[in-house]
This record gives sequence, structure tokens and C-alpha cells, in this order.
Amino acid sequence: MLSKGRSTLTQFLIEERRRHPDATGELNALVTELSLACKTIARKVAYGALGGVLDGLLNRGAPASPRGRYLLLFEPLDDAANVEVNVAVGSIFSVLRAVTPEQDAQPHDFLQPGTRQVCAGYAIYGPSTMLVLTLGRGTHAFTLDPLLGEWVLSHPELRIPEKTCEFAINASNSRFWEPAVKRYVDECLAGQAGTRGADFSMRWIASLVAETHRILMRGGVFLYPRCPRDGQGPSRAGPLRLLQDANPIAFLVEQAGGGASTGRTRLMEVLPESLQQRIGFVFGSRHEVARIETYHRDEPAVIYDSPLFGKRGLFAATA
Repeated sequence: MLSKGRSTLTQFLIEERRRHPDATGELNALVTELSLACKTIARKVAYGALGGVLDGLLNRGAPASPRGRYLLLFEPLDDAANVEVNVAVGSIFSVLRAVTPEQDAQPHDFLQPGTRQVCAGYAIYGPSTMLVLTLGRGTHAFTLDPLLGEWVLSHPELRIPEKTCEFAINASNSRFWEPAVKRYVDECLAGQAGTRGADFSMRWIASLVAETHRILMRGGVFLYPRCPRDGQGPSRAGPLRLLQDANPIAFLVEQAGGGASTGRTRLMEVLPESLQQRIGFVFGSRHEVARIETYHRDEPAVIYDSPLFGKRGLFAATA
């Protein structure tokens, strides 16, 4: 049986609480409730298009848990459009300490940097259902045993390799990439003959949870840089939401030994300005994230002249 000799989520949380004798148990209770919600969503996702069972799961990023010691940001179904093509989707959550415990939370209470998260995670609904979690002491993955209905610790202490030969980016936006991003992708695609001296593979699932899961399990780097807004050229904002998407993923990645950045600076140190604030996001293998940050610091005043992405380049992008 899958769970033989392995800890369950309940046992894991009990052991974590023992590390903190002064803990009230409220965080454990919140994580348990989240895990139950994810089981429910997993069952609904399994029905796919049958009966419209996904209705009600698509409210994006609403703050929850209005009273208590903690604030919860919960994304019930990220990248829900992928359900239509039977691609893995997931739920994402982030837990912060309440600014005024036992009082109704106000929107500005959620505007805390990612460094103040006490818990973050996601559930991924794929060939197996998994819950990936951090409480600030490593990143751990639990697989749902369909017979027992228990989350079983299948991947303790996940570690992302520091280097990689795999990257994920949406190449359709190449004409809007900044010089540092163009340079990085150009060098990866040049392969062994290029300055990196290695062949890279390019991935793109268009599902943040699925991309994160692949990187946590086998390494890689994910780039979702600043993108156009309303067709008016490069935007100063990014495509992903800081509080609901980027911060929890960054917490998981850092706790697994990886890096998480805006492309220029550590993402979890960004002070949020609004609940729906969007931001560019780069995460994954630590050395690759650091390289991209270096390229941004070295960015020339003029547009980078990429042989692959210039006027005669692979994607026919113009500066």
C-alpha cells in the first residue's frame, strides 16, 4: 500500500507543532481545512466537462478567513482553462499572520511582503493528486492515497538542483522581451556551440502550478517577464499576481533551495501596493535565476542585438 511506512499529513503537522510548544494549533487546523478543500476540488476536477461541476471554483484569489490569527489567500483553481484540454491544474494558497487577530480583516492587512508568509503551498490535480507545502522549514510533497483518502508524505525535503539545462518561457511574447531576457534565451538556444556550452530544452505548459511542480521535482527555470498591456508595448507590470500567485510559489521554491526573483531582485521582498498587483516572475534553479538578475544589471542602454531574436531572428522580432 502507498502509505506503508510513510507519514500522513496529519502526523507531519503534529510533529511540526511539537517543535513549537507555544503553538495554539490554529495553523494546523487551517492547513487541515485547506487539505480537505483540495480533496473536494480534486473530485470535481476529475469529472472534467461532465455536468458543469467546475462552476463556483473560478472566483479568483479572494481573501478568506476573516477572523483569527491568520489571513488566507486561496486560489481555488489556477489556469482553469486547462481543464478543457485535460492538462494538470491546481490550487494555490498563502498564509500570513493577521495584523489584528480576532477582528475582521481589512484589504490592506493582506499587503505584506512574501517574507512574512508562515505557510504556502499548492495542490496539483494530475495523474495523481499531490499537495506541496512549506511551513518555513523545507518544502514537502504529499500524494493523495485514493484508497485511504489520506495525504501521504511521498517527497520530503524537496531540493531544486542549482543548475539546469531546461527553461520555460512563452516564446509568443518574444517581441516584447527586455534585452536581458532576450540574451538569456538566445544563449540557451545556441546550445553547445554557444557561450553556455550546453544544450537546453524549452518547456511551456501554460499552467503555473504544473510548471512549478516540474521544477520542484527535476529542476529548471521559469520565466514570465514583464509583458504588453492592451497592445501598447512593454508594460512596467508583470502578468502574474504578486500575492496570490508569485509569493506562495516563491516561498516554496526558496525553501527547496531555489531562487525566486522579479528578474532584478528577490521577489518576496517586494512590498505589495494592492491586492491585485501584478509582477514579472523568474524562479527555479538558483544559479540560473542569479544569471538572469546579472543580465538585467548589465543591461545596455540600447536594445540587445540578439542573432536569434533580432530582425532576422528565429521569431522575427524587431527592436
